[in-house]
Amino acid sequence: MFQNLSDRLQDVFSRLTGRGKLSEADVDAAMREVRMALLEADVNFKVVKEFVAKVRERAVGADVMQSLTPGQMVVKIVLEELTALMGGNEARLALSGRVPNVIMLVGLQGAGKTTAVAKLANLLRKQGKRPLMVACDVYRPAAIDQLEALGRELDIPVYRGEGTDAVAIAKAGVRDAIDRLRDLVIIDTAGRLHIDEEMMSEAAAIKMAVKPEQVLMVVDAMTGQDAVNAASAFAERVNFDGVIISKLDGDARGGAALSIRAVTGKPVLFASVGEKTDNLEVFRPDGMARRILGMGDVVSLIEKAQEAFDEDTAVDTEERLRAGTFTLDDFLGQLRQLKKMGSIKDIMAMIPGANKLPKDAEIDEGALVRTEAIIQSMSAKERAKPSLINGSRRERIAKGAGVTVYDVNQMLKQFAAAQKMVKQMGAQQGKGKRRRRGLGMPGMPF
Repeated sequence: MFQNLSDRLQDVFSRLTGRGKLSEADVDAAMREVRMALLEADVNFKVVKEFVAKVRERAVGADVMQSLTPGQMVVKIVLEELTALMGGNEARLALSGRVPNVIMLVGLQGAGKTTAVAKLANLLRKQGKRPLMVACDVYRPAAIDQLEALGRELDIPVYRGEGTDAVAIAKAGVRDAIDRLRDLVIIDTAGRLHIDEEMMSEAAAIKMAVKPEQVLMVVDAMTGQDAVNAASAFAERVNFDGVIISKLDGDARGGAALSIRAVTGKPVLFASVGEKTDNLEVFRPDGMARRILGMGDVVSLIEKAQEAFDEDTAVDTEERLRAGTFTLDDFLGQLRQLKKMGSIKDIMAMIPGANKLPKDAEIDEGALVRTEAIIQSMSAKERAKPSLINGSRRERIAKGAGVTVYDVNQMLKQFAAAQKMVKQMGAQQGKGKRRRRGLGMPGMPF
């Protein structure tokens, strides 16, 4: 979503950091381009005006202008101000000791609210909660069916109730959670195509009836300033606690994500970055600012790796690494854990320095799928001992995987390189152990 904005800002700052000294005219020229880039990204005009003013005020200070690296200092200032614009510190979902905790989601129709309910339930279940989803969108039957389908997919119960009284259904859903020994209730409310009195009154009545710990508004990042305007209207009537930004993986300009905190004063808690039910991540202003400026987001990358981490597989792989052995089955296990982390493009965006890759460099998202298919087309003996794979076997494997023999050859070369590295690591670990036991000397090949 922020690709165009990111490219524009990085281009501006690359010119600044290439200069030995900066004048006020240099800063002013850069700020004009920053202003245009933010406005084109559909960031609120008042927010842009205040942001640029703050950056300029700090950037023309003596500490910056007399610095040995003034361009880098300006980038640092922009990073800090961009982080502050989106909320500064990471905002946490505040839940109480009450059982069950109740979270209520509000928003306009089409914002992705029903899907966000399932994504949030899935995320909080990973944190030890036992959620129940309650379908209160009685005006759109498809929403109830959709939530039930998502519930079956995730194996999370859904309470749909009876009749068309959304307030009564919400209250009955909380009672049902108590009966089922569920400690968390997430309520999906009705939306409209636009703000109207009936929707606001119903949302306020549900909030009054179930007294949720948190009311979260789902806003569609693709709608730009319309999302910010809707959030402002909800803040006045329902007084929600935080925001979930949906469709942040889309190709729109993304100004809502940069404007909503400054305009409404409400923190962004989560960002939906894909269609799958596990594509919901905690929104970190610092990490998002770093991604926009092409600096990566190591914290989010580590969290994704931890979510994909399989302890049994990791222990088994570690033992093989220590022994210096690494089979195609191990290779396949590592690839599957990598796939759980999301698309290669998303992972690359979190790696510091990845923005320095050529802009026209293509990322082959299907590479992991092809590699997995190739390995699965092999027999158990072939996976354990790749040296058995001769020409005829390669042809058979290629046909089974739906790829070419060239693809099979490339995959085997990649595996051979990985295997060689593992053997070197195992050898180094072995040397370290022997040295600690007094059986070897540094610099000796044993």
